[in-house]
Amino acid sequence: MSPSSSAPPPGAQPGPIGRAGDEQTPRAALLASEARRIGLPAEACRALGPVPAWRPRRHLQWGHHTLALGERTLVMGVVNVTDLSLSGPGHGDDVMAAVAHAEALVAAGANLLDVGGESTRPGAEPVPEALERARVGAAVAAIAARLPTVPLSVDTRRASVAAAALDAGAGAINDVSGLRHDPELATLAARRGAALILGHWEPARSWPAASRPEAEAAAVAAVQAGLRWSVERALTAGCPPDQLAVDPGLGFGKPPRVSLALLRALPSLQALGRPVVVGPSRKGFIGRVLGPAAQLGWEGTAAAVALAIAGGADIVRVHDVARLTRVVRMSDAIVAAVDA
Repeated sequence: MSPSSSAPPPGAQPGPIGRAGDEQTPRAALLASEARRIGLPAEACRALGPVPAWRPRRHLQWGHHTLALGERTLVMGVVNVTDLSLSGPGHGDDVMAAVAHAEALVAAGANLLDVGGESTRPGAEPVPEALERARVGAAVAAIAARLPTVPLSVDTRRASVAAAALDAGAGAINDVSGLRHDPELATLAARRGAALILGHWEPARSWPAASRPEAEAAAVAAVQAGLRWSVERALTAGCPPDQLAVDPGLGFGKPPRVSLALLRALPSLQALGRPVVVGPSRKGFIGRVLGPAAQLGWEGTAAAVALAIAGGADIVRVHDVARLTRVVRMSDAIVAAVDA
């Protein structure tokens, strides 16, 4: 039989290949054709398992920017305007230093910038609200003037700080508490048309030991439930669905084993129907695995970023943008054949 013949060889069992209901997709049709050509039974192809779901194509409305998600992973660079940050340079009141850092991040490949004025590292002293508002507002205004085409977000749990940042040019609010600290953030986002990233952070929660499958599943389910609560609260406040994203909150009061379990179970967050933001950069669970000296390095974060992308993350929030942008590009090429 010639290679171009479409007739199945003797013994071949033509039939659906891949997931139920996807027989008409280009990949399923190609796989079915190849199976018939080499005489491989359809059952053998099905034994290979379905192609894991990656990310749906969708849009996230980010102020006056519209982010196209699903094809490429977007990189969010971090700009800290604090006196001290464990995870990156803190620029305090030095607006020009913050602008220079923002420019460097964009030049290195950042698609988005997240500006924060309060450190959330363990043991950090609270920042007075007025000081956080002044620092963030000044930094966002200066960065927006210098980089007008770059979407900006403000990393804050306070509505007054978020309002100042939106006035200054930010298009999104990154609330690591998922509306548990200041519920007015949802009303503000709805009124101003800002995107809202809902993180998971419940400091008082008692986490189960995630060393057994059932305990790991319970921890992941708790995060899913918490994020679902945040999404429902935002929707009730009037936020449109296309302005909401979720973040599992790696670190943020979770034992290292829970953060690692969340990375393994990241595809399950697709059930929430919202874009997924993941911020593994320099988190404590990396230091627990590789040692404290390696926590602020890039290797552990690179591994977490790559696996987050394989798990369906739409946006990764990182500090070392120059190195990790290359990790993101390579991961996209492997997982989604982008630029391959």
